[in-house]
Amino acid sequence: MVTDGCGAGVAMAVWSTSSFASVTVFLQLVFPRVSQAQTFSFPFRKPETCSHNQYFDISALSCVPCGANQRQDAQGTSCVCLPGFQIISNNGGADIICKKCPEDRKGVTKDGWNCISCPGSLTAEGKCHCPTGHILVERDVAGTLLSQATCKLCDENEDSFTVANALGNRCVRCEPTFINTSRSCACLKPNILTGGLCFSSTGNFPPHMISAARYGELGMSLISEWFAKYLQSSAAACWVYANLTSCQALGNMCVMNMNSHDSVTFDACRLFQFVFEHTAGLRTVHSISFWRQNLPWLFYGDQLGLAPQILSTTPLPTNFSFKGQNQNTKMKFVAASYDVRGNFLKWQTLEGGVLQLCPDTETRLNAAYSFGTTYLQNCVIPLSKLLTDFPTPIFYDLYLEYTNEHQHQYIWAVPVLNLNLQHNKMFVNQDSNSGKWLLTRRIFLVDALSGRENDLGSQPRLIRIATQISLSIRLVPNTKNGNIYPPLITIGYSDIDVKDPNSQFVKISFSVKYEMNQGEAHTQTDIALGVLGGLAVLSSLLKTAGWKRRIGSPMIDLQTVMKFLVYYAGDLANVFVIVTVGTGLYWLIFFKAQKSVSVLLPMPAQEERFVTYVGCAFALKALQFLHKLISQITIDIFFIDWERPKGKVLKAVEGEGGVRSATVPVSIWRTYFVANEWNEIQTVRKINPLFQVLTVLFFLEVVGFKNLALMDSSSSLSRNPSSYIAPYSHILRYAVSAALWLVIGIIQIMFFAVFYERFIEDKIRQFVDLCCMSNISVFLLSHKCFGYYIHGRSVHGHADTNMEEMNMNLKREAKNGPARLLSSSASTFEQNIKAYHTMNKFLGSFIDHVHKEMDYLIKDKLLLERILGMEFMEPMEKSIFYNDEGYSFSSVLYYGNEATLLIYDLLFFCVVDLACQNFIFAAFLTYLQQEIFRFIRNIIGQKNLASKTLVDQRFLI
Repeated sequence: MVTDGCGAGVAMAVWSTSSFASVTVFLQLVFPRVSQAQTFSFPFRKPETCSHNQYFDISALSCVPCGANQRQDAQGTSCVCLPGFQIISNNGGADIICKKCPEDRKGVTKDGWNCISCPGSLTAEGKCHCPTGHILVERDVAGTLLSQATCKLCDENEDSFTVANALGNRCVRCEPTFINTSRSCACLKPNILTGGLCFSSTGNFPPHMISAARYGELGMSLISEWFAKYLQSSAAACWVYANLTSCQALGNMCVMNMNSHDSVTFDACRLFQFVFEHTAGLRTVHSISFWRQNLPWLFYGDQLGLAPQILSTTPLPTNFSFKGQNQNTKMKFVAASYDVRGNFLKWQTLEGGVLQLCPDTETRLNAAYSFGTTYLQNCVIPLSKLLTDFPTPIFYDLYLEYTNEHQHQYIWAVPVLNLNLQHNKMFVNQDSNSGKWLLTRRIFLVDALSGRENDLGSQPRLIRIATQISLSIRLVPNTKNGNIYPPLITIGYSDIDVKDPNSQFVKISFSVKYEMNQGEAHTQTDIALGVLGGLAVLSSLLKTAGWKRRIGSPMIDLQTVMKFLVYYAGDLANVFVIVTVGTGLYWLIFFKAQKSVSVLLPMPAQEERFVTYVGCAFALKALQFLHKLISQITIDIFFIDWERPKGKVLKAVEGEGGVRSATVPVSIWRTYFVANEWNEIQTVRKINPLFQVLTVLFFLEVVGFKNLALMDSSSSLSRNPSSYIAPYSHILRYAVSAALWLVIGIIQIMFFAVFYERFIEDKIRQFVDLCCMSNISVFLLSHKCFGYYIHGRSVHGHADTNMEEMNMNLKREAKNGPARLLSSSASTFEQNIKAYHTMNKFLGSFIDHVHKEMDYLIKDKLLLERILGMEFMEPMEKSIFYNDEGYSFSSVLYYGNEATLLIYDLLFFCVVDLACQNFIFAAFLTYLQQEIFRFIRNIIGQKNLASKTLVDQRFLI
């Protein structure tokens, strides 16, 4: 029992071990390990690099030798038997067996599988050869191989009129023009053989035709092999036989020559005109005088000057609307397409990028035909790709499909402005005057055919590419229903000398633009500028007059003129801001909110005037800002300390060896404290510049208000990244950013005035209170005879006291109200002082009415004086102090010039954005310049304060 059990256990163990080894070997065979030294590279080979006795193995991607008696086939990817050898078996590649033909049957059948005796000589491939006009017969009707091949002559007699086909294996009927002209299959002289067609020489068709393809952009022409073969035959077949495809082919060759012609040279377009003129007896097509029966419609007449009538006379009988039940924003363009030989291919819509060479998603390509969406597409394409994609040109006649009032489908022909067209050797369509244009109809995208010389299978020497295509939609003036004039396709071709297609690249652009007559808008803008500009002149004159009074000079000198110009610059900048912001909001609201289209955005070229206005506003406002900045940092400021000594103390006198009584010195720290507070409020503003910039940026970039500036009909703040994003309008971009900047700025100012200053902190009022508690008055002289006075004389007599007495003084003021020593309840005053040069010496005594010859009086300003910001009364015998409850002394600080600063920052932000089209960069530069000018204002203002008040700058912290 035990032995058997142990034996079984040993047997089981052995079986398990051998089974594991077998599995291991199997896995090693199935899943071989990768050697650490193995590489994964091999020689790079192309089919053309293989020798004549090798073929390109498409699996191994290398050149492999052919077998015995074999050579490479025409494609280079397999082997064929040598001439004189028949195929025994063929499995592709090198798996082919060849056997030499016997001496009595040296020829090989056309399929290569049999040997046969030939009636004559052999070709280079070892096949039987037959004379011209004969066909080779190798099998009977049942397909049985003949012992000897025969050459059969095709019957050219009148009953048959047959000739051998191009392959030489069938007899086919002769070309009809041969039969019609010579009643045979031969085009005998004096008949004319051209393009495989036979024409009688008795007609009056022009014999001397030019087969040149013109390349006006390069200033050269070449003899096109295509034109040489088919121009004359197409023209003759069109004129003589009214052959439809020949007429289309002739028209295509004219289009390939840029629809250019002159009255002397019989090139493609001159031949087309010749046929058109000599078929005047035929009827027109669809009652269109430019469209002759059997001929393609290529021109809108042959005379210049018809373009304005065609483009601006008859609106399309359809309308477009952005919103509402009758929304219609889809332009349905269709094209009749033809190949180069004149065959009609199909009707097709332009959706899917038919005319757009630049690749993109279908959604973005189709956005070009959404009404109201300005479209712009640019790309760079390798020349080799265009040569591959367009071996022969495709021609398009463009139409706009619409539905009339009876719901019937119609199409409207779209005219073409070919910028390369030459009329009598002049590029008439490049003129800005539409009265000199010659409009055409048919277009193509790429022509790599007419530039081929000598051989149509060779690489073209020159290629012509439509590098600029623009679709223009023009709104009917004063329309309320979205009516438009016929669209215009503007196309520009580039002629490229083909040298190395793989290293040559082509810039392509496709655009759709919308335009309307901006004359009325410009007129209204000019009127607004004129009226507001006149008011600005009056305002500047009043400011200059007020300034003359304040400096006490009645003379009109150069300084007066310069001052007027500076004031006028600021007022005119405000005029430009009002006009540009109003204009921008007009376009934003009326374009984005309209249902039936009545306005279209100005084009980029039409926006230049608007951008100029914005630039002028910024330059003028910058001049005003710098003027105010310089005025503030050069102001004269004086402190009057009303504190008086409280008694006398015994003081040792150096050098005398004794002690005597002296007055207690007044502390200077109160003056330092007031000077520091003034230094701190120099750049206090009613808005937070950083919050302003970040909030505007948040609404533009995060919320998506910048999408309102896109040149499309959508008013959505969010856009699908996969959809087409239209270019930005400068006017809308300015309108959106300016509106946000002003709204956020005004909200900040209102919050500051209504809430912050009332409940949190009012630095200006606190400064006035500080002066009162410090017993220090402040004189601010902004002009020679004008300034501001902050009366800080304390009613308590002393401010340099202990805490207990100070608290008692504050409680007394809180109970009885603030008291002042001047005969007025106001604590700040404007001053008009006659004798400025003695003021600094007698300031204290002057305020106390000590100098009767320099006395003053206190009064309130008239309402008109407050509105105009000037004084009507001139100080004659006495100076005048005007009560000032509005703290107008803040005009020498940033605080009192918030409107100027807000508008300057707005214009700076908008100008940078218009230049770089980047809100983030504009916001960064705007905040940076704010900080720079604030730093300059603080530093120089601090130095001015120290020099004018004699306060050591080291105490200004």
